[in-house]
Amino acid sequence: MRRRELREHIFKLLFMAEFNTPEEMPEQLRLYFENMEALEESDQQYMEQKYAAVREKLSGIDERLNGTSKGWKTGRMNKVDLSALRLAVYEMLYDETIPAGVAINEAVEIAKKFGGEDSRSFVNGILGKIAAGEENA
Repeated sequence: MRRRELREHIFKLLFMAEFNTPEEMPEQLRLYFENMEALEESDQQYMEQKYAAVREKLSGIDERLNGTSKGWKTGRMNKVDLSALRLAVYEMLYDETIPAGVAINEAVEIAKKFGGEDSRSFVNGILGKIAAGEENA
């Protein structure tokens, strides 16, 4: 599976976590992967590990997002935008194998595909500020 496809699945897992309790997520993850055709074990492991890594850093990621977005704290954000932002911020701050520009571009593509009319510019604006170090500016 290509990197973009993997990222999209991780986004979907993060989105799913917004509507399920932490106790429900192991079963939801099992069902999600069970319903994927031709899933390589290495791809599933990558997705599970990255999903868990993002969830582990969630408080720091959300703190960064809340410090950057004016008037739109994470609790008020559209869940599609929030999930795309969380994944991108994780990649920008904690995944040295992914350049910030790639993380931003991929998040914008996810927002364009799954989000609303303004999702693309919203996600791009917040991630651009984080990349430029303009939080709390």
